[in-house]
Amino acid sequence: MIFHEDLDTGTVRSYIRSRKIRLAGNMKLKIYGNLSCKSGKRMDRKNRVFFASEEEAIRENFRPCGHCLKEKYKVWKDGSFSRTN
Repeated sequence: MIFHEDLDTGTVRSYIRSRKIRLAGNMKLKIYGNLSCKSGKRMDRKNRVFFASEEEAIRENFRPCGHCLKEKYKVWKDGSFSRTN
């Protein structure tokens, strides 16, 4: 997990290009989603974290976003979401 507050804009872009960052999450709400998610783009920088993989986000006990990861969110909400989904 990488904290957005610890990075400058150039570093974030570089990490995205090199695929070191693939997903973003809200530390306060424990939600992760795609970098292009409209909901995720509205969050405060101080609450934003980045992940290299979905497995990393799940390991940190984040849940899928209901907007950009609708199918995964439905599975999570039904209670059948596991560390391997």
